[in-house]
Amino acid sequence: MADPIVNPDGVDSGKGYRGRLAPSPTGRLHLGHAKTFWTAQQRARERGGTLILRNDDLDVQRCKPEFVEGVFEDLKWFGFEWEEGPDCGGPFGPYNQGERRGFYLDVFAKLLDADAIYACRCSRKDVLRALSAPHEGEEEPVYPGACRDAGIEARDSMLPGMVGGRRPLQDADGARINWRFRVPDGETVVFEDGGFGARRFVAGEDFGDFVVWRNDDLPAYHLAVVTDDHAMRITEVVRGQDLLTSTARQLLVYRTLGWEAPAHFHCPLVTDETGQRLAKRHDSLSLKSLREGGADPFSLRS
Repeated sequence: MADPIVNPDGVDSGKGYRGRLAPSPTGRLHLGHAKTFWTAQQRARERGGTLILRNDDLDVQRCKPEFVEGVFEDLKWFGFEWEEGPDCGGPFGPYNQGERRGFYLDVFAKLLDADAIYACRCSRKDVLRALSAPHEGEEEPVYPGACRDAGIEARDSMLPGMVGGRRPLQDADGARINWRFRVPDGETVVFEDGGFGARRFVAGEDFGDFVVWRNDDLPAYHLAVVTDDHAMRITEVVRGQDLLTSTARQLLVYRTLGWEAPAHFHCPLVTDETGQRLAKRHDSLSLKSLREGGADPFSLRS
């Protein structure tokens, strides 16, 4: 993959700067989310740009209405302001991922037509079991390729209880399948990150074939994010450094679709007193707990 030329300011001369906040309502937002989002807002303001709020609510098992309400409550308390979003609309809606299925189906079809994806029977548990060493941390393991050249024949099917268009979700024997993106093994993916500088990841070593459509008929994270950031004309993605490898994966999807990728700016992670990165289980540092404890959002922004 040729070294992409990335504008570190994230400004397209034809569109201006467009940044986004993309919280997932699977729990209460914590201070780490807020500081990364604040960086996104500041970069948009400094460039006279537009800030978009997108509700990344595809995880139907864990997303709850009270968490969606909490996102708005927490963000407004902290001092965020956005120009487009689920609450105020905009020209590139809808701004809830759960309402954007048609966009994802179109992109899935394009990847299928490009022969960039393949059917896979493996579950995450199967992938972990196939590795010689246990996986550490939350980065997904490198897929060992069990189904890559298996030539699994997929058929259009509708799983019970699913709604929407028909997807090839079963193999010829009726077993459920995922769809994986085939990465170019050995190719170095290079991008200039606004926060961490030049980054290099080797496909097949730092990351492997990744799921883009799940066997429960939902688009996976990488497909949904690329689809929405492109459709909403995002010019710079600001997010945590734990997603640097995800950026390398997504750049391959952009290239396959023939789309220009946005610039990226990754932020250092906020950690607790033990050095562990904050997660939604850190209730004491949730914005809700901080607010109820009388914290001043101004003092938390630096």
